Amino acid sequence: MPFAFRITGAVDVGVLGRSVNEVVRRHEVFRTTYPAVAGRPVRLIAPSMTVDFPEADLRPLPEDEREEEGRRLIAEEAQRPFDLSVGPLLRGTLLRMGEEDYVAMLTTHHIVSDGWSLDVFVRELLLLYSGFASGKPALLPDLPVQYADFAHWQRRWLQGDVLERQLDYWRTRLADLPLLRLPTDRPRPPQQSYRGAKHYFAFGGDLARGLKDLSDRQGCTLYMTLLAAFQVLLHRYTGQDDVCVGSPTASRNRAEIEGLIGFFVNMLVMRADVDGRATFLEHLGRVRGVTLEAFAHQEVPFEQLVEALQPERDLSREPVFQVAFALQNAPRTVLRFPDFTVTRLDADSATAKYDLIVSMWEADGDLGGMFVYSTDLFDSPTIARMTEHFRVLLEGIVKDPGQRISALPMMMADERRRLLEEMSRVPVEEALPEDGDGPPLPVDLDRLSEEELDSLIQDLRDERGT
Repeated sequence: MPFAFRITGAVDVGVLGRSVNEVVRRHEVFRTTYPAVAGRPVRLIAPSMTVDFPEADLRPLPEDEREEEGRRLIAEEAQRPFDLSVGPLLRGTLLRMGEEDYVAMLTTHHIVSDGWSLDVFVRELLLLYSGFASGKPALLPDLPVQYADFAHWQRRWLQGDVLERQLDYWRTRLADLPLLRLPTDRPRPPQQSYRGAKHYFAFGGDLARGLKDLSDRQGCTLYMTLLAAFQVLLHRYTGQDDVCVGSPTASRNRAEIEGLIGFFVNMLVMRADVDGRATFLEHLGRVRGVTLEAFAHQEVPFEQLVEALQPERDLSREPVFQVAFALQNAPRTVLRFPDFTVTRLDADSATAKYDLIVSMWEADGDLGGMFVYSTDLFDSPTIARMTEHFRVLLEGIVKDPGQRISALPMMMADERRRLLEEMSRVPVEEALPEDGDGPPLPVDLDRLSEEELDSLIQDLRDERGT
């Protein structure tokens, strides 16, 4: 899990390194390693551990080369593996870009951290830095428990009847799971490489407000509305009614663990019956019920759920689901201190854990997000087009959520023009063949709504005077 921050201002590098190691001292999980003993992993917690925070000075390079070299080093660091048996499982590097301009790179292994943990880490780090720099060390409260305590408690609690009740729900809910068959640019390779890329997007404030208002009127969260819309997008792309989407949950449902660093996040499976004849509002109501049920049964670790379900394993894809959706409720902010500011940067590991992950967040009234996709399967233009289809779909939902799912729009204006032009070049007897076996067209007609298709046909007839 790579993270990068731009630090602008007069920062004391020595104090920053001292602050990092104070966080390591507070949280045992950063001092934990996982060697194998007699062929089985064990957990070892070191009484103390020092994490180096080396500095690389890029100032001798020309300014434009500095930025390029910085991006290269961030990508290289993100790709560097860990040795779980030796540790430490936290690394740091400081790039000096200018006199008062730094990029701090932090990389943790996912076994000791998650997205929530990053916020805890940064909050503690900056409080400690402020205290050390002023000569008045911050008095952070002692942690009530450590991650190992939570792991021990979870193993004792999640067994017997408690575990069986949770598993019984998921066994019933996830029986006879289908494979989601998204159209891809290339055949699926026999084994995943996990090579991936990101495509960022931003939806405007009007759309964000419309989606929030719709959610409020229906007694739903914004997450439920966006998940329901994403499931409709997948239904329209695949033609499948039975759609499974993985979704992460923070699993921080006890006060004692809210301030802990560690791997708590769990994956829930949101399975939906997407009926094209139903209205979006009807679909949203069903998604609301499924989501509430899933969160009421969120305690089973996903790995344990896979063991219980025993799905057919295939090295070419992940078990249970291949597509994930997340709405992050913690916006990326700029942290300001008397002597410097800290801004989160993108640190791309160039990996994709699933075929497709859509991660969204709210920022300054807008909806932002990114598609993380497998480059073994998809090309960049394909994902850019899918993003625009998602935007058009959301706009159609806000405009009229009472429409049937099969009638919701997805086609972009330029796509419509291109399709009309392509169809206009085809002889009349082939443009609308009775047997449906015409020449290839620039978009998949199956993804179009009935209204979009009817409108296209009418425009073509008008153009030809037929």
